[in-house]
Amino acid sequence: MNSVKHLFYDYFLANNIAENTAKYLNMAILFLAAIILVFLIDFLIRKILLQMFTQFAKASKSNFDDLLVTNKVPRNVAHIIPLLLALEFVPIVFYDFPNFENIIEKALQVFAIVLTLWIVRSLLHTIKDYLQTLPSLKDKPIASYIQVFMIFAWVAGVMSAIALITGIPFLKFLTGLGAASAVIILIFKDTILGFVASIQVSINDMVRIGDWVTFEKFGADGDVIEITLATVKVQNWDKTITTIPTYALISESFKNWRGMTNSGGRRIKRAINIKMESVKYLSHDDVEKLKSIQSIEPYLSKRQKDIETFNTENNIDKSLLLNGRNLTNIGVFRKYVQEYIENHSAINKDMTIMVRQLAPTTQGLPIEIYAFSSDKRWVNYEYIMADIFDHVMAAVPYFDLEIFELPSSASFSKKIG
Repeated sequence: MNSVKHLFYDYFLANNIAENTAKYLNMAILFLAAIILVFLIDFLIRKILLQMFTQFAKASKSNFDDLLVTNKVPRNVAHIIPLLLALEFVPIVFYDFPNFENIIEKALQVFAIVLTLWIVRSLLHTIKDYLQTLPSLKDKPIASYIQVFMIFAWVAGVMSAIALITGIPFLKFLTGLGAASAVIILIFKDTILGFVASIQVSINDMVRIGDWVTFEKFGADGDVIEITLATVKVQNWDKTITTIPTYALISESFKNWRGMTNSGGRRIKRAINIKMESVKYLSHDDVEKLKSIQSIEPYLSKRQKDIETFNTENNIDKSLLLNGRNLTNIGVFRKYVQEYIENHSAINKDMTIMVRQLAPTTQGLPIEIYAFSSDKRWVNYEYIMADIFDHVMAAVPYFDLEIFELPSSASFSKKIG
């Protein structure tokens, strides 16, 4: 071994080169040779491992080995043997320079810690990618747990490296950090909050990847595409990306549309405002005229008969429509809309269907349609709702009703003219 350590040293002395210079030249040549040898071995092992993993991945039915290659696990593992060789070469190359030997050895040991973290990270990313291919785990925030583990791993790695460089035993160094725990908690406040939030989000199943969420405070309205330890990424409908702190999911209010997506329909809840001065009782002739509307003809005939029977039996003076029982145009209109919605092909008949009258306002009397479309896709849903209200608004004049709208300058001009 000593002959290798002084492989070129004796040659330089024999050629009348100063002893100190011979030591430096000997170290430089051995150092260069060691670097070339280590890099060559690293290159060969990496190629062999990659070739083996690639061939095995092609032959295997599972995609786990493919993900190992994608996440560079073989490439990182290939560095282990060259690193061990480099540690063996250090005492030989720096035999005459113990100070250099100590520095290089510690640098390689620190690199060993970093390499270990790289390998662990590659394996964890592989596991994460594989688990997200499983249907049961595809929408779970696995990345958050991977990040938590890696944060602790990097903290442990950095502390190990510092303890190694300073020469302080690891446990003693770790004990000394107890005094700085308040500072550490402050630095990692968001990480701790994100970790706690990730656990609560997962346990309570509040948000999954692929959920449609609306977060008004952050201007987010779209699909969740990523859940990590610190952030949740939402791709809005205009294709922009909104980033929300993970802990905001448990500290702020937001809307998750998963319930609607998993249900049998998407809710339609919209009203038209009827001008109240157009509301009136219906005369016998008005009722006869409305009987030509096929969908409500049976209803009108039955109601008209019941009302006439009641008024006759109670000797009601019908010279004034206000007396006794009467049909109103707004009531018949509500019944017509109800019949129309219940028979609409795009409405889910197993869910609530209701046409109701809301409290009068300064902008008229709201008649609200409350129902659920069978098709939950956004574009189709909007088309169905527009189709319904196109028909309803066009039907209003047939009942001698008017839709309320605020007057414009053109309206005043017509009246003046």
